[in-house]
Amino acid sequence: MNIVRLAPTLLRRGDLGVLFAGILAIAMLGIHYWTGPVGDRVVIKRAGTVFLNASLDRAFNVSVPGPLGITRIEVAQKKARVLSDPGPRQLCVRQGWISRVGEVAICLPNQVSMEIVGRVRPYDSLDY
Repeated sequence: MNIVRLAPTLLRRGDLGVLFAGILAIAMLGIHYWTGPVGDRVVIKRAGTVFLNASLDRAFNVSVPGPLGITRIEVAQKKARVLSDPGPRQLCVRQGWISRVGEVAICLPNQVSMEIVGRVRPYDSLDY
């Protein structure tokens, strides 16, 4: 019975304000640090060498030959995606549109990759 009387007094208005401010701060920091800026260019590589380095400002399609066949890439509205790939699992096709700096789509069996780059490269914990 004492617990029932104490429960309403555990959180006061000031406590709720601090709790709300903390949740808001965590959400804002998460958005700031886990979403990168929108990219300026797309770099398409074939077997580790640059095949195409193009701006994301204009829409185009490109076909990239690889050991298994042709990988088709589409660029539109400052985003890029792999339209089709001859690989068996279609992982790079399923990745969908990418637009943020540092995002990559890799079609490993066909040795084709696509990366979004910008003026500032984001921090990557794997790079050192």
